[in-house]
Amino acid sequence: MASFAEYQDYDGLGLAALIRAREVSAEEVLEAAIERVEAQNPTIGAVVHCLYDEARLVIRGGVGDGLFAGVPYFLKDLYTFYKGAPLGNGSRLFDGTIAPFDDEMVQRTRRAGLVVFGKTNTSELGLSVSTEPAVYGPTRNPWDLERTAGGSSGGAAAAVAAGMVPLAQASDGGGSIRIPASACGLFGLKPSRARNPDGAGWAGLAVQHAVTRSVRDSAALLDATSGPASDSATWAPPPPRPFLAEVGVDPGRLRIAWAVSAPDDVPIHLECRAAVESAARLAAELGHDVEEAAPRIDFEVLKRTMIAIVESHVAEALTPGHPLHARPVGPEVVQRTTWAMAESGRRRDAAGYIRASYAAREIGATLARFFTRYDILITPTLAQPPVPLGTIDAESDDLNAFYDAIRAFIPFTQMFNISGQPAASLPLHWTRPGQDNDGLPVGVQIAARVGQEGTLFRLASQFEAARPWFNRRPAL
Repeated sequence: MASFAEYQDYDGLGLAALIRAREVSAEEVLEAAIERVEAQNPTIGAVVHCLYDEARLVIRGGVGDGLFAGVPYFLKDLYTFYKGAPLGNGSRLFDGTIAPFDDEMVQRTRRAGLVVFGKTNTSELGLSVSTEPAVYGPTRNPWDLERTAGGSSGGAAAAVAAGMVPLAQASDGGGSIRIPASACGLFGLKPSRARNPDGAGWAGLAVQHAVTRSVRDSAALLDATSGPASDSATWAPPPPRPFLAEVGVDPGRLRIAWAVSAPDDVPIHLECRAAVESAARLAAELGHDVEEAAPRIDFEVLKRTMIAIVESHVAEALTPGHPLHARPVGPEVVQRTTWAMAESGRRRDAAGYIRASYAAREIGATLARFFTRYDILITPTLAQPPVPLGTIDAESDDLNAFYDAIRAFIPFTQMFNISGQPAASLPLHWTRPGQDNDGLPVGVQIAARVGQEGTLFRLASQFEAARPWFNRRPAL
């Protein structure tokens, strides 16, 4: 198991089965994972906090009998509280903060048997769609080291794509699970709002889950972590059966819409269009009713709504005297766009925030009406293949230019954070040879009604069987 090739031949459930059958020990699996991190992380920059000794102690104390018992796992270093571990949030402002407790998601992760042995890089406060924080430096895409791994869960996705772990925690407030999944050739599901206990917040836009190499790992992990916490005010509709039981089940004849036209006339790369058109043809071949159609969303309103909500929350996060800050608040301890967002957020009034919440509800209602006619919507996950590092510049002096760069990259993901619907990115396409972006992964996004993760798992596993991706790996 110490060999790189043998370790990466298994997904999380596969490794757990080997450990359970005593064909290999949890200690051996952990050491194989550590070996991969030590060999690859200096190049990729995916892992920012190593917790090797803590993981060894966990294994000595017993990993239990959860579905993932003994499987190495990374937490994202963004408001993920793992007692005694750093809580850096991708920012110099929090560099040195130590988590005082285990949050609810970490507790559920432990009960699933996952062995945390590090925390992964993220953009500062999760605000950029490229993981390039000043405090830790950029995370590089394993498929092309000069390109972004996406964000804000770029460290998690790069670690999984590089074979350091088969799955890793991620969170998504505007696409931050699906974006890096697309950029790194992985499966990334954003669950319905409140399916998992609240995580990063942003007025309900943000949810937690993971990036994985297999659909079944994502489903099994969601079984282990989902359900309301004891203090939850809201929760998603309970599933009729375990999510893992949906994997491999015939999804029936679904009504599927597909769309490649982007809002605001954002240019869509030919490879991203080709990825969706190919997925639509595949869906038709699999027996689904497929047609081109798109919800009528006012994307200018959507943009203003996202900005109003996020900027208000950034202003709160940068309030002087916040108990989690490791040093005084000031423009010298955050990136330029972070400071500009906070300044803009401080100028907003309560009425403006309420107007944004009303707009979000109307966008959600528009999408809900669209999904009375269709079970699934297929779109590109991103408007472009992974862009070069530095394209989305968090140190820009022009906040609007930063927002424009984000919109040009991710016009399709944010609407499902506003609506609360589940959506996933599937690695169904790679760019063709002979281009400057030769051999890069291109994700396809599928979305369903609120609470219908089961439908996504059934369709995703059908696509996975028809067009396998598990053994496609970057040549590191």
